[in-house]
Amino acid sequence: MAKDFILPDIGEGIVECEVVEWLVQEGDSVCEDQPICDVMTDKALVQIPAVHDGVITKLYHQKGEIAKVHAPLFAMDVAGEAADVETQEHNSAPQNNNTAEQLEDFILPDIGEGIVECEIVDWLVAEGDEIEEDQAVCDVMTDKALVQIPAKYTGTVQKLYYQKGEIAKVHSPLFQMTIAGSAPKQNIDVNQAVVKAQTNAAEQAAPVKVNQTVKVVNTKAVASPAVRRKARELDVDLTQVPGSGKNGRIYKQDIEEFIKGEVPNSIDTSPLNSNVANTQSKTQSSGVRVEPIKGIKAAMAKQMVASVSTIPHFTFCDEIDLTDLIALRASMKEQYKAQGVKLTMMPFFVKALSLAMKEFPVLNSKVNEDCSELTYFDDHNIGIAVDSKIGLLVPNIKSCQSKNIVDVANELTRLTESAREGRVPPEDLKGGTISISNIGAIGGTIATPIINKPEVAIVALGKLQHLPRFDENGHVVSKAIMQVSWSGDHRVIDGGTIARFNNLWKSYLENPSAMMMAMS
Repeated sequence: MAKDFILPDIGEGIVECEVVEWLVQEGDSVCEDQPICDVMTDKALVQIPAVHDGVITKLYHQKGEIAKVHAPLFAMDVAGEAADVETQEHNSAPQNNNTAEQLEDFILPDIGEGIVECEIVDWLVAEGDEIEEDQAVCDVMTDKALVQIPAKYTGTVQKLYYQKGEIAKVHSPLFQMTIAGSAPKQNIDVNQAVVKAQTNAAEQAAPVKVNQTVKVVNTKAVASPAVRRKARELDVDLTQVPGSGKNGRIYKQDIEEFIKGEVPNSIDTSPLNSNVANTQSKTQSSGVRVEPIKGIKAAMAKQMVASVSTIPHFTFCDEIDLTDLIALRASMKEQYKAQGVKLTMMPFFVKALSLAMKEFPVLNSKVNEDCSELTYFDDHNIGIAVDSKIGLLVPNIKSCQSKNIVDVANELTRLTESAREGRVPPEDLKGGTISISNIGAIGGTIATPIINKPEVAIVALGKLQHLPRFDENGHVVSKAIMQVSWSGDHRVIDGGTIARFNNLWKSYLENPSAMMMAMS
């Protein structure tokens, strides 16, 4: 028996996600807890596991499509249930051959971001009516727009759960229907079957001729989301497609007939053909590709706009001589590598930052929206910007003030590896209090980083360069120099504060012995 897997809540406030990749195909046998697919939210890449043993019968979404939370993601035959169902059907068949049909509730899906209810404006069908897949069933009104709800299957409407004017809840049953073809097959005489098939063929042939004469072009393009998606895929303008449904409603077969040129003679097709020709010529010559901004990239865009539009940024730049720190790290690297510790330069930057924030706690604070309160954090949760395969992620190392450099190195390795795969746990992305962006790992020396709101500061590390500098005797020597760029929230941090804070942080990095003493 096929059973729908309902996409569960996959994060606070998450209402939809993008299907990144299916790890199984229709017909595959799967085990409980086996990964079925990867989905992308606006926060992280999440893997969806199976909850039963069984066989995948249907994947409801293609790779790249948007799946809704609390809606079916895939269907599967659950192991152990098929035999029981067959036995029950066999035992009950003599008594219920004519009535054993599958009743299913239509669950009102998400119809807009933040929409939890809607008003029934008008039912377009009545109880007992036969309906087809994608046929409009009712009009509902949200606080943003009038929305038409289409049927998911072909069948018969059995019950309408709401009256006109009542309020329907999202993710609750809207109506009940009997799905066509769900009744068990019955033993029918061969001759009767042939006669019935011929009769059906004749009945189906007649309406086609009738429908061809009543198709109309509706400039409002009345169509379901599935039909609109098909039109986008085929690059068809729905306002030019004759619809065979009520009020010119367009079905999938109407699009197919339009593409093939099977348009009724009663409709003037010259503007339609001209439009298609123009569209095709534009497609061939334009060389333009449009991609939607989704997932992590969309979340980053919103975050950056909110930061720049609400936080007055100022930038402070300086250079740090890392010659002694590089020598110290080189002397310790192999020793810690044998212990499984990956000792890069970043753990020193992180720990020095935490030590400096003890003296300048304002760098580890958060200001409220109207800038009337400043909240200071005891924990130094230092975020590291990572250029992952799914976009920019900023996981943070928790409680750096109580960790030593080896602890920071181990946490940094874990977070970086998971971030580059796009599989950072949500808790590692929350609660950051200050951020470091290592742009120098790719290239560049100076930057103007954007603050990761609601934090009040961020630093960008430039690339390491060996540059000529004067020593205390006036001789030119080679030094390992890194440019650093700070951005601060000028509502709570002034230039003097960021300069003094940077000088302390810089002193720890240029004199590693001073950093070690401050840690004791």
